[in-house]
Order: sequence, then structure tokens, then C-alpha cells
Amino acid sequence: MQIIVTAAEMAALDRDCQQLLQMPSLLLMENAGRGIAAVAKTMLGEPEGKRVLIVSGPGNNGGDGYVVARHLANAGCRVTLWVLAARDKIRGDALTNLVIWEKMGGQTLFIDAIPDAPAPLPHLIVDALLGTGAAPPLSTPFAMMATLLNELGAPILAVDIPTGIDADTGAVPGPAIRARATAVMARLKRGLLFSPGREQAGEIHLIDISMPPEWAPKSGTPVRRLEAADIRARLPRRPADAHKFSIGSVGVIAGSIGYTGAACLTAAAALRAGCGLSCLAAAKSLLPLLTGKLPEVITWPFEDEESGCLREAALPQWLSPLAAQNALAVGPGLGRHPDTGGLVRRLLREMKQPMVLDADGLNLCTDYLDLLQNYQGALILTPHPGELSRLTGLTTAKILTRPVEVAAEWAVKLGQLLVLKGGPTVIAAPDGSVFVNSTGNPGMATAGAGDILTGLIAGLLAQGLAPIDAALCGVWLHGAAGDRARERRGEMGMIAGDLLEALPDALRGVLHP
Repeated sequence: MQIIVTAAEMAALDRDCQQLLQMPSLLLMENAGRGIAAVAKTMLGEPEGKRVLIVSGPGNNGGDGYVVARHLANAGCRVTLWVLAARDKIRGDALTNLVIWEKMGGQTLFIDAIPDAPAPLPHLIVDALLGTGAAPPLSTPFAMMATLLNELGAPILAVDIPTGIDADTGAVPGPAIRARATAVMARLKRGLLFSPGREQAGEIHLIDISMPPEWAPKSGTPVRRLEAADIRARLPRRPADAHKFSIGSVGVIAGSIGYTGAACLTAAAALRAGCGLSCLAAAKSLLPLLTGKLPEVITWPFEDEESGCLREAALPQWLSPLAAQNALAVGPGLGRHPDTGGLVRRLLREMKQPMVLDADGLNLCTDYLDLLQNYQGALILTPHPGELSRLTGLTTAKILTRPVEVAAEWAVKLGQLLVLKGGPTVIAAPDGSVFVNSTGNPGMATAGAGDILTGLIAGLLAQGLAPIDAALCGVWLHGAAGDRARERRGEMGMIAGDLLEALPDALRGVLHP
């Protein structure tokens, strides 16, 4: 897994390199610049004779730019260097590298006003204006420079983070660089993973600056990004003598009148996850709508008096079959009828199996957080920001602004795993661990996609995965299926059923790369 850091955490790690390893900061800057130059050469194809415009600021990010200028000039590029600062403002390692550049015969334009566009236009622009320590919005000269560079139309390679993007949140409160690629020093920055910043960062290249790979922030539990290898190591493998009763059974409590599709998707996704049996508890009057769509799913008719919703009064006769399941998936499309609320809350009081609680299952518990905290088994909550807002009382805006912190805080408060769905999805554990997903795309913003995630995680739980492993694998595979569906359908035309069809390929792809 890749470690994800805030700007302050990255600064602390840099200091540790210098103090604990006695690694000169000048060496760190040289390593950074060399790595950035390597990415630039790849973007240029054949660097000989190519025009490169490097735009630096007054700090160490600008110093990285001077190192890049030197290496690209040595590779045969025709380098133009602009510095958006007076020369007497350059200090420390940045000044050392500027002097080296000058002694090599490199030309530098120090500017206090935005110049005309260079002619002819560059083949590549390197944005070394401001680093992760600069909080947007940009001051006027930097905002004007970002606007100019974007308007030039050449591909832009950003250094560490595109200028104008908040390194911790991904917020873009004003003009900001739109990069084709971003060369990131040593550790991923949070702002590169969350919208709208991630849309402006382009392709991410992680640069080795000789920081030990195992180093993580010292304060709290580090935030990590999921990768395919992490999922491959956690997925269950079927023994040669497997049969449907030996590889897990899921009980799905879902659906109501008008929302039978949610129940179908959840029950089918549990099977696509690899479990042997999926048993759907549904209102009896809805079964004619369900049975034809779900030939592989066992249906349990709950007496509903033609109401089209699951009622608490019908639960007692089904408690024993539900208790025999290896995992439960509760909530998709349930509706918010008071009788259904009573059923969900009774399940939380009486069941002990691993449970995934989603959608209306969460909405029906907004005044009963104690039931979530005191559930006798493992509980995985899978809200989208609106559902988490209703559950916690926080505004959706606050949740979207600080998804990592909010998910971590409420996982600890509730003592349960919390999967905060979004772009990207954040998985937080009650021990303080936080993970950010690396798969998925905007095409998954379609009705029913969340229902598939619920069934997928439950299907993995039923096969015996630890709750944290089921959550991590379920989220990653869900996004991977979305990525495969996008390849076939495109983002605009994707529907939830496309994800369901793509799940076997996503599983096969990670297990047999």
C-alpha cells in the first residue's frame, strides 16, 4: 500500500531525513529534480532540441525547478526559465541550484509582471511555482501565471502538486494549474486523490528521493492507498472440494415496492463475489417481480399484507434461517416505513453474524446509534455522504471537504468499520486505520452501484474474510469492475448492471494478472 500524507506530515518526513539520516537537504532536492527531469524526458519522447518552459517560484519547489532545468539542458532541451520572484528572494538550497544553473550559462528571466507568451510555444511546461506548503487561493501574480500557463495549451508537468490545489483536501478555490502529469516527491499527497484536485493533477508519477519506503507519519495511524497486490493477498481461494454449502451463504434483507432492483442487485452481487448461496428476504407481494430476475437466488417470502415492505411482525419465523447465514446484507431499497425500521433495529439487537448495513438500513437508525455501537457481531457501515450526514448530523459539505478525517472519527466513535462511498471511497476502521481506494470512475455515479458494493462485501464476508479484508477487497473490486465497464460502455452509458457483469473479470484480473 502507498502511504498518503498531508503537507505537514511530508515536511516532518523531510526533516527526519535530514536529522535522523544526516541526509543533506541539497541531496533531497537533487534527487527530486533528477526524478522530475526523468518524467519530463518521457513526456517529451526525444528531448533533443525540444523547447521546455520551467516556471519557478521563490521557495524549494522553485529550487526543484532549477535542478530540472540543468538536467534537461544537459539532455539537449532548449530550456527557458522564468522565476516569479526577485533574485534576492531566493534562499538556501534553491539559491545554490540557481547559481549552478547560472554558472552553466543558463539564462533566467526574473519577473514581477506576467510576460507575453513565449514564441515559439514550448513543447512542455514545468510548473515549479509553489509547493505543498502554499495554501490556495493564489495571490494575484501566481493566479495570473497559472491562467497564462493553462492558456498556452502545452502539456504541463507539475512538481509535487499543481499550483493552486490544496495539498490536503484537493480543493481548488481559484485559478490553478491543469497538469497533464504530476511528479510527486516520495509520498502521495491527499489533495491529489480527491476532487476537484485529482482532475487537475493528470497522471501521477511517484519520485524516489531516497526516503526509506517504510517511513510513515509518526502522529496517528497512517493513511494508505489500496493497490492490486494488497487485494490479491487477501482474496479467498476455493479448495478443490468446494461446494455451495462450504463457501458461504449470505442473507439479504432488501427491497420494497418501487425498489426491487436494489434487492436484485445486492443478492446477485453476493454470488458474484464467490459465495455459494444468496438468500433474499423480501416482501411476499413483491416475489412475482423478483423471482424471474434472480434464478440463482433463494427467496424467502415475508408476509407483508400487500404493503410491499418488510414488516417486523413477519420477522420471528425467519430469525432462525437468518441466524444460519454466514453474513447479512441489510438496507438497499428497504424504504423507511416504521414497521421496516422496527425490523432493522431488531436484527441489530438479535443477530451476531457479520453484517453490512447500507442505505435505508442506515437511515432507519439515525436515532439509534447505540444499536450500531453495541452490535454483537462485526458491522460494516457503507454510507454515501448524504447518509453519513443524516447519521452524524454533520453537513454533507463538511463530510466532502474532510472525508478522511470524518470517516476516521466516526469509525472510532461507533466502534465499527465505516466505508464512506465517493470518488474515491474511504475505508476507516475503529482502530484508527484509514485506507483510500485507487479504483473506480465517475461512470459509477449511477443508481444501484452502491447496492452492488453491499452485496459484494457481504459475499466476501460469507467466505470467511476478516471484516477489514472484506471491506478493502469489496471496495477495490467494485471500482475495478467499474473501470472494466467503462472500457466497454464508456462513462456516460454505464449502468449498475454493467458493474455486475464486469465483476468476474475484475476478480480474475486481480487473481491472475
